[in-house]
Amino acid sequence: MPPVHTFQIADDQLPTVLTALRKCLPEKTSWSEVRKLLRGRLVAIGGVLCVDEGRRLTIGEELSVWGRPFPIPPQEKDVSIKFVDDDLIVVEKPSGMETLRRKSDLGWSWARKNQQPTLDECVPRLMGQHAARRKKTKSKTQRLPRLYPVHRLDRDSSGLIVFARNTKAQTGLIGQFADHAAVRKYLALIPGRIRDQTVDSFLIRDRGDGLRGSTTDQGVGKQAVSHFHHLDEIGPYSELECVLETGRTNQIRIHLAELGNPICGDIKYRGPFGVPAIEDQSKARRLALHATQLKIVQPTTGKPLVFEAQWPPDMIHFLSRLRSL
Repeated sequence: MPPVHTFQIADDQLPTVLTALRKCLPEKTSWSEVRKLLRGRLVAIGGVLCVDEGRRLTIGEELSVWGRPFPIPPQEKDVSIKFVDDDLIVVEKPSGMETLRRKSDLGWSWARKNQQPTLDECVPRLMGQHAARRKKTKSKTQRLPRLYPVHRLDRDSSGLIVFARNTKAQTGLIGQFADHAAVRKYLALIPGRIRDQTVDSFLIRDRGDGLRGSTTDQGVGKQAVSHFHHLDEIGPYSELECVLETGRTNQIRIHLAELGNPICGDIKYRGPFGVPAIEDQSKARRLALHATQLKIVQPTTGKPLVFEAQWPPDMIHFLSRLRSL
């Protein structure tokens, strides 16, 4: 479903979402009606849900109002801890949650952040609650552990992600990703069929329409390699196993869209550059992309670690519905 209204921010006189909506929407729209749109989860910035009326805008950002509400933003109860030791923690991220808080938003109050918490904020709180239960103390008296980022998942994807718990472990884990020693497998649902293949392209930040994409100029692009393997047919759709050799931003989404098979639920990458967007007939309420397997080496002991997480319940329900059609 496309947005009902879309506005490109062209000047810096619309500093906040609330102000921009009040000015851009029809004149009869009142302040209370604008706030109702935000509370109703009908407003997005760049296709991402926004519920914070004080969110500041920058020139070039796209503000949109939708006719159907976005899902409720996930909270820390939706995050699952899979493994923890002195050096690292592996968790399963829900769809709709950012991995890290933007630097420009780090000074926000706890209440404001908690409207749409990020993974790096939720995980320390979960660890603190667990430690408090073990020590039989109040969690508010516990000093929350510090986490060190290693890699990210797209906001709308779900699945396994690892954080380091000290700088030495962070350096070791980042090295594994840089050397392609870490294995990352994803599940994806696409329309149509594709053959098993490897896509090797060079990605740039702007392919010509403001989105990332592949370029023929290897001098300006960064190499991105994805391996795709067909797993199952679900009516007119295909379930794929996707293995990342490199970890560029939106890499799997870009490669599948450029093949003409954009991931179900992807509102951003809907086909190759320069052709009309491919309509999503699946009615997926989220991006159908899930980090299902993570293989790393424990940075201190050298022990191989393998973690797996199948499709989460919301996607299992969605796939079951597709199979019953």
